[in-house]
Amino acid sequence: MSTETPTLDRTAAIARLRSHKENHKWSLRELFGASPNRAQAFSAEACGLYLDFSKNHLRPETLEMLLELAEALDLRGQIHNLMSGVAINNTEHRPALHTALRFQGEPRSEHEQAVADCRLQMRRFVQQVHGDEWLGFSGQPIRHVVNIGIGGSDLGPRMVMEALRPWNRENLSVHFAANVDGADLSDTLATLPAENTLFIVASKSFSTLETRQNALSARQWMLDAGCRQEQLAQHFVAVSSNIVAAQDFGIAAENIFPMWDWVGGRYSLWSAIGLPIALGCGFDVYEELLAGANKIDRHFAEAPLANNLPVLMALIHFWYRQCWKTGSQVVLPYAQRLAKFPAWLQQLDMESLGKSVDRSGQRLEYPSGSVIWGTEGSNGQHSFHQLLHQGTDLIPADFIAIRQPTSALTEQHRWLLACCISQSQALLQGKSQQEAREELEAQGYTHREAHALAPHKAIAGNRPSNTLIVEKLDPAHLGALLALYEHKVFTMGCLLGINPFDQWGVELGKLLGNAVHEAIGQEAPAHWDGSSRELLKRLF
Repeated sequence: MSTETPTLDRTAAIARLRSHKENHKWSLRELFGASPNRAQAFSAEACGLYLDFSKNHLRPETLEMLLELAEALDLRGQIHNLMSGVAINNTEHRPALHTALRFQGEPRSEHEQAVADCRLQMRRFVQQVHGDEWLGFSGQPIRHVVNIGIGGSDLGPRMVMEALRPWNRENLSVHFAANVDGADLSDTLATLPAENTLFIVASKSFSTLETRQNALSARQWMLDAGCRQEQLAQHFVAVSSNIVAAQDFGIAAENIFPMWDWVGGRYSLWSAIGLPIALGCGFDVYEELLAGANKIDRHFAEAPLANNLPVLMALIHFWYRQCWKTGSQVVLPYAQRLAKFPAWLQQLDMESLGKSVDRSGQRLEYPSGSVIWGTEGSNGQHSFHQLLHQGTDLIPADFIAIRQPTSALTEQHRWLLACCISQSQALLQGKSQQEAREELEAQGYTHREAHALAPHKAIAGNRPSNTLIVEKLDPAHLGALLALYEHKVFTMGCLLGINPFDQWGVELGKLLGNAVHEAIGQEAPAHWDGSSRELLKRLF
């Protein structure tokens, strides 16, 4: 199947949607007033996930126009290309086959066979560590694992380990070090005994600056603790495609787990990058995570667009970004164990959609990616929710609620869910100045006092949100949640006509960083800007 997308004039399509918005102004209160059962019509459900998108500025005809756009762009065909291994990453001439990493059943392709072989290698390794067969330099079993990676080699596994804390093994602790700031690694190692600590060096190229520096420091730490050079292989494994570099570092060939160029870093937690998850929670738990994601893969590939969760979420995001000129979206997981979910999503979304040209290299005439941000509820209510409710920017929100309690403190879970519902409710309905005045007068304020204070207490409301209910926070449902957002981002790429699988902007900073490091202690090159030259002088 061709990788070419239809030659639809997106600018004209967006103009029609903007015209629809301007010609049919309405408020969320009006929409619910006209249709009290609106939530039943504007909701969808699959794989233990329920999406209520009724609190959005959508009329039936709005959704129809958005779905017509998706059909005109042959979204179904583009989904098929993704799943079937077509080289949709056109700037790097390769497929994006992260869905193959979570296939179920027997392998049906060479990619799935490679994944199956890797899973077997991972399972055997995990069994060795859990069975106390893998020993450190002093003959002690492994009790601590430190994952050294950054970006996609860190954010995904770190987030999953925290989300699945109840599944974390008691006799094996997993730690993470990512930042090139030495404090990250040194603070991590401060309380760990070297003799039963294992390092996973996760880097496709085995040359990523932060990972390389942390790995070198970790190796020196082991040597300083009494580990001999020839014993280093008992404390280091790698996830990499650069076998030679990993071996030169001191890692045995049989302890190097593969990475493939058809999987981008931000989609890699489903590969051997997920080794910390398999070690920290057990391989069966890791497989449940994969199976949950695979269910969403099948839903994405098979469900009609009008009932397709990732498609609906992308269309809604597209609607606000293009027609309401929103610049950011806030993601609010009402679950403490999903505290790192927004950070994982930031890389997934902004690295994928932060582009300024389309697939053919032509400059975009419309906005592309949004700023993604957020934190766990209810903590965010006491920091930035003020901006959501009374700030001047319209910021669409995704609320994520876990239906079943995540701890034994069930009454607190009830309060947590109440907070989640009430915040989306407050964004919708707000409080008019008249309502604020009447409220103040009922509290004993004089008419003049109430009139003066009411503008400060008025809340505009009419602010949109999705609410996503996850049945429970277990491996399968977590896998489904992550895959849902992956496919939402892919769909946004299709709607925008961009390649969501490259990240050339990241590379420039890496190249310049090398040049700056080489210039330390020397006169800055004459072609540098004046600010950078002065900063080099002041810092070094």
